[in-house]
Amino acid sequence: MPTDFLGNVVTGTDATAVAVIDDFVGGLIAYDVRAVNLLKQVDAMPDVPLVQTYAGFLHLLAETQDAVSAARPFVAAAKRTADHATPRERQLIAALEAWVADDIDATTGILDDVLRDHPRDLATLKLLHYHQFNRGDFPAMLRVATRSAGVDPALPYVLGMLAFAYEQLHLLRDAEDAARRALAIVPDDPWAQHALAHVTLTEGRIDEGVALLEGWAGGWVTLNSFMLTHLWWHLALFYLSQGREVDAFRAYDDHVWAAAKDYSQDQIGAVSLLARLELAGLDVGARWTDLAGYLAARAEDVVQPFLSVQYLYGLARAERPEADRLMVAIEAVAVNGPAHSRAVWHDVAVPLARGLLAHARGRHEDAVSALTAALPHIVRLGGSHAQRDLFEQILLDATIRSGELILAQQMLELRRAHDPDGVALNRLLATVYRALDLPVQADAAQARVTRRLAA
Repeated sequence: MPTDFLGNVVTGTDATAVAVIDDFVGGLIAYDVRAVNLLKQVDAMPDVPLVQTYAGFLHLLAETQDAVSAARPFVAAAKRTADHATPRERQLIAALEAWVADDIDATTGILDDVLRDHPRDLATLKLLHYHQFNRGDFPAMLRVATRSAGVDPALPYVLGMLAFAYEQLHLLRDAEDAARRALAIVPDDPWAQHALAHVTLTEGRIDEGVALLEGWAGGWVTLNSFMLTHLWWHLALFYLSQGREVDAFRAYDDHVWAAAKDYSQDQIGAVSLLARLELAGLDVGARWTDLAGYLAARAEDVVQPFLSVQYLYGLARAERPEADRLMVAIEAVAVNGPAHSRAVWHDVAVPLARGLLAHARGRHEDAVSALTAALPHIVRLGGSHAQRDLFEQILLDATIRSGELILAQQMLELRRAHDPDGVALNRLLATVYRALDLPVQADAAQARVTRRLAA
């Protein structure tokens, strides 16, 4: 029987269908635009189980409010092929059906079962990682990636997935080792590059991170918009630490906010970077207004809490009335939402959203109160720790603006352990130390800024 390029058996397919399936599998695990080629062929292949199933997954990965309705016809189409599908393919059809029904526990359980029997099915590993990541279940990410990597560590892209799982558990030496081994197999593996960007950022290896990402950037041209914009997002964070403000703005304008402006991940990347530019004391001009023009369509979007709270912040910074509508929607889903996520909405997303809204509107004491309640539980919201750090930075800013300088000094010095020479961070430290009448410490912080900018 025919197989995909990873050696997984596929049913009832000719060479054209296998090529389409390989485009999806290879594109998904490599974040390459060829993954969506399948959507151009799906109508011509009604009897191919994986083509119909993968088309449904692609629609759900769009993370839009109408994604479920767009995916539902492919559930029916895939089920019509089940009588001649392999057991693996029937399991994937069941996973699609569960995801469309918003039964995420069943979805992840089925995907995990598939991987136990078919550890080379890296598309299924990537889909399972997607759900585990959105729940903040990083130990589960490591368990399943370890299983697949243990079967064949030379499989392309599997070590990049393993590296990111290690990194999200703060196992940085393991993460770096796996990422470098991944790049020895596939030198342009973007997820392995991404894992190394995380490691170098977390360890304050800022110049090294810049050199790595700038060296790889020329190979990003075929990446999908998420991976392309997200790698540039990481590079912009390094630029901010170095005090290269012009380069950080150029990264935002030319890359982070220059691809698929209607896509969820591109939107939150733009919100997150724009907020960080402001928190670094920079004037972002009319960029919030431009961004909010696209975020307005998210006024009632509660597909995922990690996304919704960032849409909310962007809308509020642009002073758009849709921010209030989204706040109402977030509070409502915390009461009436699906059982598998209701507690996360209630315990984490609601106080976080209230704090972000308060900060965006200049109510800093309210922001401190709400954010302080949310942040101890923030891992449950999903997202990487580098992404979630935005909320810590907003709390820090609110703390300073509330006049809580003793607390702010503690927060800043703890952050400096991971970014010792960061320009924006040390500028804040200098300001706080002067306000605390500690001129020696203020001068030392300012000297770090001067040295860094002269480097």
